[in-house]
Amino acid sequence: MKHTLISVTIALAFACCISSCGDSEFEYTDSRCYVIIDNSAHQDPTLAAAMNPMSPGTFCQISESLIGGARHFVFKSNLGQESKSVENAIDQRRSFIFGYNNAIIVGFGSMDYPPQFYAFDAECPNCFDPMAIPVRSKRLQLSDTGIATCASCKRQYNMNTGGNIVSGDGGKKMTRYRGATDGPFTVLRVN
Repeated sequence: MKHTLISVTIALAFACCISSCGDSEFEYTDSRCYVIIDNSAHQDPTLAAAMNPMSPGTFCQISESLIGGARHFVFKSNLGQESKSVENAIDQRRSFIFGYNNAIIVGFGSMDYPPQFYAFDAECPNCFDPMAIPVRSKRLQLSDTGIATCASCKRQYNMNTGGNIVSGDGGKKMTRYRGATDGPFTVLRVN
C-alpha cells in the first residue's frame, strides 16, 4: 500500500511537471553561447556601465574582432560609448561563442526592482537565419531608451523588460542567454 501511494504521488508530480511545460515559451534559448570576460583585468568603462546594477537601462553590445593581428573585445553602449580591449593570455585560451553571429548584448533592465541582469543575442530573432547560405546579419540597433530595433523587419524590442516586442508585427522575443555578473569590475559570464 505504501509503495503504491509513493508511486502514485511520483506519477502525479511528473504529470504536473509535463503539463506545466506545455506550450509555454522557455525563458532561455538552447542555442550555444559562451562568453567569460574578467573586467577586473580589462577595466573597460563601457562594459562596466552595463554591468553596474546602479545604472539600469544601460546595455552593451559585445563582439570580438581581429585588429592588427590581435583579437580584441569590442564594446558598444546604447548610450554612445565605444571601446576596445585587447584579449589577454587567459582570454586567448578560452573558446568564445558570441551567440549566433559574433555579438551579444548585456545589461540591467530598468523595469524591475531589484534590476535584473539580461544577456541577449544581438541578431533579430525573427529575421536572422543561422542556416541560410550565405549567413546575412540582421543585427539589432540599440537606442538610449533600451529599445533594440531591426532595420529589416522594423520590429522593436524592449531590453528593459526581457526583450519583448513593443512595436511591429508579432513574433519571437529577443533570444536570451543566461548571464551573470557581480558588479562593474568583476567577471561577466554568459552561457
